[in-house]
Amino acid sequence: MNPAGALISESMLEEASRLAGGLTDFGDDSFRGGLARMCESLNGEAKLSDTGRYLFWQKFVGQLVNRLRIEDYFKRHPEIAAERVAPPVVIVGLPRTGTTKLHRLLACDPRFYWMAFWESYYPVPFTGESLEHPDQRIAKARGDVDLMVKAMPHLNAIHPMNADLADEEFMLMEHSFLCGLNAYADVPGYMAWLDRQDQTPPYRFLQRTLQFLQWQKRKRGIVAERWVLKAPHHLLRMDTLLRVFPEAKVIQTHRDPVQSIPSIASFIHTLWGIYSDRADPVTAGRDWNDTMKRALEHTMHLREQLPADRFFDVRFKDTVQRPLEVARQVYAFLGLPMSAALEGRMRDWLAEGEKTRHGKHEYPPEKFGLSAEQLQRDFAEYRVKYILNG
Repeated sequence: MNPAGALISESMLEEASRLAGGLTDFGDDSFRGGLARMCESLNGEAKLSDTGRYLFWQKFVGQLVNRLRIEDYFKRHPEIAAERVAPPVVIVGLPRTGTTKLHRLLACDPRFYWMAFWESYYPVPFTGESLEHPDQRIAKARGDVDLMVKAMPHLNAIHPMNADLADEEFMLMEHSFLCGLNAYADVPGYMAWLDRQDQTPPYRFLQRTLQFLQWQKRKRGIVAERWVLKAPHHLLRMDTLLRVFPEAKVIQTHRDPVQSIPSIASFIHTLWGIYSDRADPVTAGRDWNDTMKRALEHTMHLREQLPADRFFDVRFKDTVQRPLEVARQVYAFLGLPMSAALEGRMRDWLAEGEKTRHGKHEYPPEKFGLSAEQLQRDFAEYRVKYILNG
């Protein structure tokens, strides 16, 4: 078995079972078709480097091991399945629209559960690690973040990385192998296949892992009321999100796609470059332009069919310029009191964040096959509704 060669799903399943001590129950079998189709696209379309193939091998095997061990935990601790996941607060919006800042601001509130990067990356306790003291996972994630930042010094200017702060649940949903692999590689065949698949399994897996993480938090003495989640991915699957979490409250962030889409393209091209030394910026730009156009249109049209009080809109410039005012408005929308002590914690977090701000992120649209005129045309309906008249 050579992890630097072609990616073969059956070999990954066998290796995961070996690493998990012979466990064989991966849970819901819907992941198998996605894994096989992912491997096919990565082998045939993504122009992976040897390093890229090895990294995907490690990533997928690790996720498969997590699946095995999560199922084992549920069997050995049936009380996990009894954990009630209250209707979450879900932040959505195009990447680069202030979602991370708003997410981490709300995570200052002890009434919210939130997952740190280390939890989303390593949701299962390591062998020999106690539930009460996840020090090994935290240390490993901190090391991973340091390596990423050293390998890509400009990454923090695009997305501030911190193993201990709130991060998005997309990394959990990836364990379904029915998620947006185009965040990491150019895989048009897989993405076209994915659009024809039922999107319920990733959200059911998310629900299951939230139970698992919540159970672990309670073991560490962390008890909150509900989760605050964040992932731009939900824009394309909002119907499924609200079917699985029917009482969720959604906060949608807005920024002119003329600015945000080139920024997204730059981030995606950076990620593609980890796995391929032939990553094409124009392909990345056009792919994500089209993906985000469909995502915004999906959520925009779905919102027209739903009660207005399910969603709350936040402008990017307000999150940047008046974050505490935005937080007060969000709390009013949620019907939650915002105490002076909580506001103080938020002020302290914002002040600390200012000390660690990183460099400017440059993203000329032409580098990614985009132009202001084309972006205005492609996102005309969204811009009229939320930007020009917002």
